[in-house]
Amino acid sequence: MTVPADSLNPTQRLAAGFGARGADGSFEAGPLLIIAGAGTGKTNTLSHRVAHLVAQGVDPARILLLTFTRRAAVEMTRRAERIVAGALSARSGGSAPAVRLPWSGTFHSVANRLLRHHAPELGLDPAFSVADRGDSADLIDLLRHELELSSQERRFPRKDTCLAIYSHRVNTQWSLERVLAEGWPWCSQWHDELRRLARAYVERKQKLAILDYDDLLLYWHALMQEPALAAAVSARFDHVLVDEYQDTNSLQAEILVRLKPDGRGLAVVGDDAQAIYSFRAATVDNILEFPARFSPPATVVTLEENFRSTQAVLDAANALMAGARRQYRKTLRAVRPDGARPRLVTVVDDRAQADFIVAEVLAQREAGVLLRRQAVLFRSSHHSDVLELELLRRNIPYVKYGGLKFLEAAHVKDLLALLRWADNPKNAIAAFRVLQLLPGMGPAHARRCFEQVSAAGHSLAVLAQFTPPAAARGEWPAFAELMAALAASVSPWPGQVEQAGNWYRPQLERLYDAAGVRAADLDMLATVAGQYQARERFLTELTLDPPQATGDLSGPPLLDEDYLVLSTVHSAKGQEWDAVYVLNVADGNFPSEFAAGRDEAIDEERRLLYVAMTRAKSDLFLMEPQRYAVTQQARFGDRHVYGARSRFLCERVMARLDHVGWGDAPTATAGAPTAPATVIDVGQRLRDLW
Repeated sequence: MTVPADSLNPTQRLAAGFGARGADGSFEAGPLLIIAGAGTGKTNTLSHRVAHLVAQGVDPARILLLTFTRRAAVEMTRRAERIVAGALSARSGGSAPAVRLPWSGTFHSVANRLLRHHAPELGLDPAFSVADRGDSADLIDLLRHELELSSQERRFPRKDTCLAIYSHRVNTQWSLERVLAEGWPWCSQWHDELRRLARAYVERKQKLAILDYDDLLLYWHALMQEPALAAAVSARFDHVLVDEYQDTNSLQAEILVRLKPDGRGLAVVGDDAQAIYSFRAATVDNILEFPARFSPPATVVTLEENFRSTQAVLDAANALMAGARRQYRKTLRAVRPDGARPRLVTVVDDRAQADFIVAEVLAQREAGVLLRRQAVLFRSSHHSDVLELELLRRNIPYVKYGGLKFLEAAHVKDLLALLRWADNPKNAIAAFRVLQLLPGMGPAHARRCFEQVSAAGHSLAVLAQFTPPAAARGEWPAFAELMAALAASVSPWPGQVEQAGNWYRPQLERLYDAAGVRAADLDMLATVAGQYQARERFLTELTLDPPQATGDLSGPPLLDEDYLVLSTVHSAKGQEWDAVYVLNVADGNFPSEFAAGRDEAIDEERRLLYVAMTRAKSDLFLMEPQRYAVTQQARFGDRHVYGARSRFLCERVMARLDHVGWGDAPTATAGAPTAPATVIDVGQRLRDLW
C-alpha cells in the first residue's frame, strides 16, 4: 500500500518516502536529516513519513515519535492517522480501522514511561513523583535554609537562580565552573556552596522518590549507558522520528545515538536557522554535526519551498542568514505571489513606535486584516510596555503570550498536591502543602505529622491516629478519610478529582478570594482528568507539558470580537500572521547587549531575528527607534541615549527593505532663505574679550 502524496512537492516526497525494503522484506532506512526551512511544511512532511512507514507494514507500536510539546505530538499523530486511514479506505473501498501511535510524545513523557518500566534496574521506586519547576524551586529553597546559605553576609543566589544553574549544569554536561563563568559570573564566588546545595538537592529527591524535569533525561541517559538495557530499549522501536531537532540538548542527542547507534531507522527534522533556545541548554551543534555522527554519513534532504511568506519577505530573511558563520545553506522560495517589500521604519522613540504601530494596525484592520491576524513581536517582555498603554488608551484589545501559567495558580497546585501525595506518600513537598491547607497546621505540625506517616512505612491510613492542633480537629476526620481512600490501591481513578475537590472547596473559600471563579478551574481539571486512564499518567502529563492557561484546555477564549497578538519572539516560534511588527530592531536588542563578545551568542541573535521575520506572511515592519529613555530617572525625565543601527541590517539586507521615516521629522522651508534684518558681529565681541 502507498500513501497519497499529492499534497507534497518533490523534495517533501523524497523525505517522506526515504528508505527501501531490505532483504527480509521489511522496510529499512538509514539515518536521515530533514532541514526544513521556515514555512516549508515540516509538520506535513513528517506526518506523511509516519504514514508512509505504517503503509509499508511497520507496526505503529514500534514507531517512536518525539516532539517538544504534547500538542505537536497530538497534531502530528492525528495527521498521520488521517493519511493512513485515507489510504486504507481507498484500497479496501470502505472504512478502515483507526491507526494508533502509542509511543508518540515529548522527550520527557516518553522518558517517564520507560523509567517506570525499568525502575528496578535503575534503583528507582516505580511510584516516583515528577516535580514541576515550582516544586523543585521550593525544595531548593528549603535546603538553602537548612544549609544556612540564606543567612550569609554577602548576597547568595535565590532559589530560582540556584535551580537554573543546576539545570544548565546537568543538561549541558558542562563543569560547574564553566556554567558559572558563562551564565552567572556573579555567582562564581559561591562555587563550593552551590555544589554542596546541588548534592543535597539530589540526595533529598532520592530520599523522597521524586524526579524533576532534568532527572527524567538524566535517568534515561544513564539507562542508555548500560549496553544490555540500551539494547532492550532500542529493540522496542524500528523507527525513531524527532521533530525540532535543533532544540535538543546534549543529553537528548546522546540518548538518540544510543537508541540507534548505526542510525538505521533514525530520522530527525529541524532548521539550524531557528535554533534559538541556548538558554535552555539546547545546542545548534547537534543538528550541524548530525550527519557526521554516522558512517556512512546521514542523508540530508533540504526543504526550501516556503508556503507561508511572500518572496519579498523571504528575500530579506535569506539575505539576513547569508551572514551566518555556520549553517546549512538554503534559499527559501515562495509559493505565494510576490508582495510588498518589508519596511524598516525609523521613529524617534518608544512613544512614536507605539503610535506608528497602532495607526498601522488599525489601517490594516480597515483593509480587512483582522487584529488576531497581526502580531507585535519583541526581544524581551518589557519592550511592549509603552505600546500596551497606548493600546489600552485606544481601546484595542490584545493578548500577550506569557505570564502566570494555569498550573501555577495556588488553588490548582493545592488540589494537585492532594493527588500527588496520595500517589506517592513519600512526596514531602506535596505533603507539606496539603497539611498546611488545614487551619492551625503550620510548618511544625506538618513536619510532626509527616514524620509519623514516615515512621509507619509511609502509610496514609495512619493519619486517622494523628492528633492535630485544636483548630484543625473539626476538619481532620474527613481529611484523614479522604487521603486513606485516595491512597488505597483498590480505589478507582475515575471520580478522584471530584472526590478531592469536594473536600477542598471549603478550604478554597477560606483561603482565597474569588472562590467561585477559582472553583471553575477545579471543574476544568476534573473534566481533563477523565481523558486519562490512570492518576499517575494524569499528574505526570500535566507536570511535563502544562497548559499555558485555562483556554488551552477549553479552547480559544472569546475576549472580544477580535484582539491583537503580542508575543516574545521565542514564544512566537512556529506561529504565523499576515502582518508582523518587530520592536526595537537596533543594537542592544537585536543583537542583545548580553550577547556581545561571543560569536556563538551573536549567531543565535541573528537566528532570533530570522525567526521573527519569517513569522510574517505578507507585511513585515522592522521598527527602529532612534533614542531610548534612560531608566531610573524622574517620572517626567527626558534623559535618553541614541541607539545604533542593528549590525544585522547590513547593506545586503538593507537592499531588500524599504526604509521609511515616521513621526517628528524636520520640516523643510519652501523658497530661498531671506536675509536677516540685523547682523550681530559676535566674532568681534569675542576678540574684544582678549
